[in-house]
Parts: sequence; C-alpha cells; structure tokens
Amino acid sequence: MRAGTYLKPLMVQCALTAATRCREEDYFAGKYRRIRARRGHKRAIIAVARMMLTCIYHMLSNGELFDPSDRDSWGSGDRRARHVPDDRERRAIELLRSRGYNVSSPGAPA
Repeated sequence: MRAGTYLKPLMVQCALTAATRCREEDYFAGKYRRIRARRGHKRAIIAVARMMLTCIYHMLSNGELFDPSDRDSWGSGDRRARHVPDDRERRAIELLRSRGYNVSSPGAPA
C-alpha cells in the first residue's frame, strides 16, 4: 500500500472545498485563483492541497495558530490591478535615488 493512498485524496477534497466554496478573501481560495490563472485547475488544486498539508504540519509540530505572513502582500484582488504605472514610476525613482542619482518626477519642475 502506498503512503498517500488515503491522505492525498482527502487533501485534494479539502483543497477543492477551500478553493470553490469559500469567500473571496479566503487565503487558500486566493492562492488557488492565482495558481489556476498560470497553471490550470488540476495543478492549482494539487498545489493548494500541498500548501494546506504543509500548514497543518507546521501548526502541529510548532503548536502555532494558522497565520499566513504573505496574506497582505498579495491581497484578494487582481495583481495587475494593484500595481498601477504611477507606483512603478515612484519605485523606479526611489531606486535611482537610493543609488545616488539626482532624479525628479516627470512633470515636476526641474
């Protein structure tokens, strides 16, 4: 008998439930949508199942509560909608200034 005979189907069912029946702002549902856009449904479900199993392992081994640290970094909306061109421009100017260049914003008086 293989090791994942019972565990893998159980985790896949949990991932399917988390991905399809949970709210928009749910952590695993957001992860599923992001991976599905790039890799497809089946791979996204397996990835979410693996993430869930990893979370369960760390929660049990360390005695911690579930608190994902990257929840605020990706948000619940579309990643492209969050990064507007003004933000990229501002970050590029900050990078150049941190490297010692004298840069002013476009449209600002020189």
